[in-house]
Amino acid sequence: MSDLSRRSFLGALTAGAGLAQAKVLEGAVGKPVQPGSRAAGKPKNVLLLMSDQHTPTALGVNGDSVAHTPNLDALAESAVRFESAYCTNPVCLPSRASLLTGLYTHHNGCYSNETPWPYEHKTLAHYFHDAGYMTSLIGKMHFDDGQTHGFDYHLDFNEWFQYLGPKTKIWADELGHPNNGAGQPQIPELWGKHDPWAGVRTPDHREGSVAVGRVSDLAEEDHFESFVARETIRFLETYGKSRPFFLISSFLKPHDPFMPARRFAEMYDPARMKVPETWGKVDLSTVPRIIRKAIEGPGSTPELRNPEAVKTRIAMYYAQLAQMDDCLGKVLAVLRELGLEDDTIILYTADHGDMLGRHGLWDKFVFYEPSVGVPLICRVPGLTPENVQCQTPVSQVQVVATLTELCGLPLPPELDAASFTASLQHPSRTLETSVFAEFATHSRHPRFMIRRGDFKYCYYVNDLPELYHLSTDPQEMKNLALLPEYQEKVKEMKQRLFAWHRP
Repeated sequence: MSDLSRRSFLGALTAGAGLAQAKVLEGAVGKPVQPGSRAAGKPKNVLLLMSDQHTPTALGVNGDSVAHTPNLDALAESAVRFESAYCTNPVCLPSRASLLTGLYTHHNGCYSNETPWPYEHKTLAHYFHDAGYMTSLIGKMHFDDGQTHGFDYHLDFNEWFQYLGPKTKIWADELGHPNNGAGQPQIPELWGKHDPWAGVRTPDHREGSVAVGRVSDLAEEDHFESFVARETIRFLETYGKSRPFFLISSFLKPHDPFMPARRFAEMYDPARMKVPETWGKVDLSTVPRIIRKAIEGPGSTPELRNPEAVKTRIAMYYAQLAQMDDCLGKVLAVLRELGLEDDTIILYTADHGDMLGRHGLWDKFVFYEPSVGVPLICRVPGLTPENVQCQTPVSQVQVVATLTELCGLPLPPELDAASFTASLQHPSRTLETSVFAEFATHSRHPRFMIRRGDFKYCYYVNDLPELYHLSTDPQEMKNLALLPEYQEKVKEMKQRLFAWHRP
């Protein structure tokens, strides 16, 4: 860390919140769970459910009338739902690395989707394995190399491709281009600069690398989400009662390609979708150049200049979300049927969000709420109240400390953030915390973010800063950093950001 040690940073993270946010559960630290037992009455299993690119507000329980997410809504009703949860880096691999290591990007070295995870950093899987758990990863994690990073049991895209056999070509056609975020190739170095599918794919009429969206040619049971759900269920049925488990079930949808199974695509009529309120309305003179270029540029889907294409993309995105929720619901149903629900912590989140046309932007990569924000739902039997919304801003970098603490494992040393257990115990209390994010850290255009209270400040190297007041301007359309009356607030937020990490 630049100006603070990691231990000092934990104090900075919780400044103003008292000791409650950093305090661990009574008796939890230093008492590893013994295999087959429940230490001090704590749940012995952990089920971490993940999706990819789930914009945080897109849940029926959040009041989104378009989202069809009955299973996540039901989980939220028996859990604590964080209204202001953030990833540490709004892109797949770096975000996932922070989630599992408890370290920010500038510490764990996972700077981009092309950077393999360094072997020297332990993950949640290592900590739970060392405590006698069976550790399992089923689905996407985006390691970018052949390491398993502490997981005893691991099924990913390559196993799905074995299942698909010749039907893998359908996926290659729908993906349309090499994309390690969607498993082709799962390990980029295996292909290098040679794309073995070049000249083999059947091209379509897309203008860019990502199609607007349509019904998939894969049968529903052949989708990656169905595969992940089936294999997760098989793991639970085979190993769920034999020893404590730490299990990640990680889906790709609603990430591209935006091609859901027919049953879900038919749930949405593009003509009934609405173009986002902020689409085409950003004052480009008030945003950083890098944002302006993203709004003005063609992007990965140039067709999204057209409002009708915008509506189709939104419809297919929500259909993908509904399909993911359906598969996730099958996993939760079997957890109940096996009698494991009351012994299992359940945490649902995504690696980042999706702008989904807001500000005229798509995908992730930016610090606006739909991109850097994530859904975060956590159910801890015997600890968390039901159907409670927590307003305290939290970060996924806190998940390592939180899950190890809840299960009575020794708190791993040298983490970058304290747990949010205090907010799980007392979610109605809003604590004053600082949440940070970064992007393009080792590039010519790095940028960094701090959220504290109602304010969000974004620092861009050699570019305009941004400051938004999220209560009065939830859509982040008025950049206060350009106004003279907010220069003291800009100075304060910049100082806090640089105390965390100076570019």
